[in-house]
Amino acid sequence: MKPLDDAYANAAHIPGADNYPPRWARLAAEFRKGLEGAGRARLGLTYGDSDRQVMDIFLPEGPATGLCIFVHGGYWLRFDHSYWSHFAAGPLARGWAVAMPSYDLCPDVTIARITGQIAQAVGVAATHTDGPIALTGHSAGGHLVSRMAVPGVLPDDLVARLSSVVPISPVADLRPLLETSMNDQFGLDLAAAEAESPVLMTPMQLPVNIWVGAEERPVFLDQAKWLSEAWGAPMHIAPGTHHFDVIDALKDPDSAMVKHICG
Repeated sequence: MKPLDDAYANAAHIPGADNYPPRWARLAAEFRKGLEGAGRARLGLTYGDSDRQVMDIFLPEGPATGLCIFVHGGYWLRFDHSYWSHFAAGPLARGWAVAMPSYDLCPDVTIARITGQIAQAVGVAATHTDGPIALTGHSAGGHLVSRMAVPGVLPDDLVARLSSVVPISPVADLRPLLETSMNDQFGLDLAAAEAESPVLMTPMQLPVNIWVGAEERPVFLDQAKWLSEAWGAPMHIAPGTHHFDVIDALKDPDSAMVKHICG
């Protein structure tokens, strides 16, 4: 055990935590099947060289207002895009297309390399629809979409299309992770942690709203607060929600979260 292992252990402090991933996977598969049958799913699209550099894109009924890109979490160590499809429901109902990419995982690649992959995924997803681009992501995905909001990560033509960034329960300062056993797989040193920490960066001028659950581990409330303070961005604390169910708001087109994502 390392000093911050328990502090960053979400599942250990969520009742029934083991039930969430299989339920997500089942609901996501059902969602994909329904949209595929309606001709509104483009599945397994390649955006890079590795097997995990693929994405699904879901289309609304009628012309898309814009493109929402959701980046999944899992501490850059686990999961893929197939667990989260049903969380596209809220933006879809508001007329937005939704892209959900997978990415390579640590320790096979570094977190910095994953950041580059997500930038590449945004570029490929953007070719599938016109209009504004909204970025949102959960946990490690919150870190990754925050990195997209920093100058120099995305090319100018994509920056011009960005309409909002909504990190959900983001890991915004990677330096504390040096004191976790997970770093055996991340392979971070202080310089690498600083180089991937959005709290140490200046964002572009665009709407950023940070979301976190009121019942999350204290370090995740801290992480959201640190990013909010560093970026001067509003922090929304969702009452009664923890790290695994704070994203349920993505399924509701009338939720405050989805309204901030899609405008």
